[in-house]
Amino acid sequence: MRLQSKGSIRLPYQKFLFILGIILVYTALIVWLDYLQGPYYWDEKIFWETSLTFSDRLFPTLNELRDYRELSTPLPFIIFGALEYLFDQGIFLGRLLNLLLSVSMVFIIGWPTQQKGGRALLCLLGLFLCPYYLFLSGRLYTEMIACFWVLLGFVGYTRRRYWLSGLAFVLAIASRQYMLAFPVAITIYELSLAALNSLRNRQLQFAPVQKWLAPLIASLSIFGWFYLFQGLTPETALDVRPAPEIQKTAWAIAPGGALNFLGFVTLYMVIPELFLLQPVAKLKALRQKLKVPSKVWIIAAVLLFYFLFFPPLSDAAGNLKKVANALPYDALRLLLFYGLALVACLRFSRPNLLSILVFINSFIMVKAFPWDRYVLPLVVVFWYIKANGLEEKFSFPKSEE
Repeated sequence: MRLQSKGSIRLPYQKFLFILGIILVYTALIVWLDYLQGPYYWDEKIFWETSLTFSDRLFPTLNELRDYRELSTPLPFIIFGALEYLFDQGIFLGRLLNLLLSVSMVFIIGWPTQQKGGRALLCLLGLFLCPYYLFLSGRLYTEMIACFWVLLGFVGYTRRRYWLSGLAFVLAIASRQYMLAFPVAITIYELSLAALNSLRNRQLQFAPVQKWLAPLIASLSIFGWFYLFQGLTPETALDVRPAPEIQKTAWAIAPGGALNFLGFVTLYMVIPELFLLQPVAKLKALRQKLKVPSKVWIIAAVLLFYFLFFPPLSDAAGNLKKVANALPYDALRLLLFYGLALVACLRFSRPNLLSILVFINSFIMVKAFPWDRYVLPLVVVFWYIKANGLEEKFSFPKSEE
């Protein structure tokens, strides 16, 4: 099998371009960030103050874990605090850690190989087109740590290191509660695949159990945090940090938040994919879907029904919100969100692991503030899957005609 088509850039040159591009991008980023020594930006000051509460000792006490002042799980703050305890270099080392994690993920996704072909560099460009990736690299935010553990979880899963993958997902959930979506999606995919195979072969086929048990155990780790907090978040955080009503009680939800998130998916994943990865083939695939009008109309009708009862949330933040605010009429804003959500639903209408990831993430966002920054972990995993050509591998088998 030919791994390199005629006229494509040879692998050594791809690696050279990769190294050169990374040096230029991250050198510019470091200079822009005042060599990681710049003043606090947005939430950095609050995050650093929280990190300092974990800097008196290498390992936190149970009381410190219960009473810190953030809404998310504490692993990033524990790590930042441990760096301060060990080296006493202020916010610089936390920013440097995030920068190094960012570079590490770039190598995992974008390093050219014969198997990846030219996809790797294109997928890396797609990752960079999500502005939050580089924007949060080199700043004291929690996203890089959470994204890093999620990506390691997927690397372990795709390489059949299921227990190591599960451990990585446990650490991801310990970094941000919303990372729960990723092991849950894998569990659903593996159990569904096993159930389909059992029905097809008329005998139970749930082995090897570690394929679904490891992500299931990782998913259940969220309840350890709920037990420790005696709620969804530390009670102290609710007293000092502004939080949406949906995060203050266990059963409160905002269903419209799922529509906001689907719009983010189209903006940061579907549109870049269309232009970067074989746009002609993507358009042909879309045309084939449109030849099955019943499927398209059913998806459009179900989504419209959902829109009528649960419109997208107007109390949102991020780039998409700015675009919507620039439109002169509410009807146009709703049409924008509906169109973007419909594109995402059509793109991920084929049942596979990737589509489950998208919709489980969207479902979990009914408990979150609608900010397009929260799509970043899914963007990282998406481009990893695309760079390695894994979407087809982790699809359900087509039914026999």
